[in-house]
Amino acid sequence: MQVWYDACTGKHVRYAVAVARRLRKTGHKVILTTRVHPDTTSLANVLGEEFVVVGKYNPTSTYTRLLESTRRQLLFCKMFEKTSPDMAVSHQSPEMCRVAFGLGIPVINTADSPHATAANKLTIALSNVLIISKALPLRFYRTYGPQRIIQYEGVDEVAWVRDAKPTKLKYEGPLIIVRQLETHAAYAAGKDDMTETLAQKLSKFGHVLFLSRYERVQRKNITVTKEFIDSVNLAAQADLVITVGGTLAREAALQGTPSIVISSSLGRLYVNDYITKKGFPLFTVPPSRVLSYTKKYLGKKFDVKDRISELENPVDLIENIVKEGIRQNGVSHTTDQN
Repeated sequence: MQVWYDACTGKHVRYAVAVARRLRKTGHKVILTTRVHPDTTSLANVLGEEFVVVGKYNPTSTYTRLLESTRRQLLFCKMFEKTSPDMAVSHQSPEMCRVAFGLGIPVINTADSPHATAANKLTIALSNVLIISKALPLRFYRTYGPQRIIQYEGVDEVAWVRDAKPTKLKYEGPLIIVRQLETHAAYAAGKDDMTETLAQKLSKFGHVLFLSRYERVQRKNITVTKEFIDSVNLAAQADLVITVGGTLAREAALQGTPSIVISSSLGRLYVNDYITKKGFPLFTVPPSRVLSYTKKYLGKKFDVKDRISELENPVDLIENIVKEGIRQNGVSHTTDQN
């Protein structure tokens, strides 16, 4: 079977590689596509995987978003004009979902962000199968009408963190990683970003590495990397990770590195709460408590090997669905809740 995976961001690239390597072992052919984006192609190179670059990301305005998205769809149409894949997989790629639906290709989606309303509207209704963590209330996703929902006991990041083998990095400690808010994302439009100001305050506790989303310009008292760095590798060796979102915090916590997530107007991050309840060192706190939590947890590594082994890997579910060979006209309309 030929499976297509479209990766829109760095996280998607990691997911794509995990899925592709698993499916190839069972004889499937996988087509990997991505777009020009601050993290995608650089991470693909680090992971040693070849992606077909189709289109680009331009969040300058709603017009540029729509324009580039439409262009990507047209490019995919041309790409699959003569021969199309048997199945399409993504972590909510709007362009892949629309093109796959139009060409009659069954769609498997993963999702973890109820607050990403735009992406949810554009992708979930076109999903034959939606795979989500049991951390997420079903009511958020049933609203969009996927044909079938499968939940699992884990989080997306298990797919690439569980078997990660970090390599030694040369940074003076204690090393504090601060990840900038994804200010250009649709769900973050109009939201205040306090991460750089906070990074400056944290510099008194150690070496602060500020992971800027777009502008790699040096700042006073903190380090901004000029080149791409594998964040999973970095998170494993950091003494503390601080972010507003969730992916990097979960990647760190799943490797035993304490992580602080600043509570914000993005709303409740259910997958973060889930990780905390499972005993991983991820702490969600208001801005006023970040410094006190930094003092408490900086440099305290946690042994989480047994805990992560108990979580399900979503790639297992994707592999099983591909084995089923679902067809667009024969997909179950039931919802799996266990």
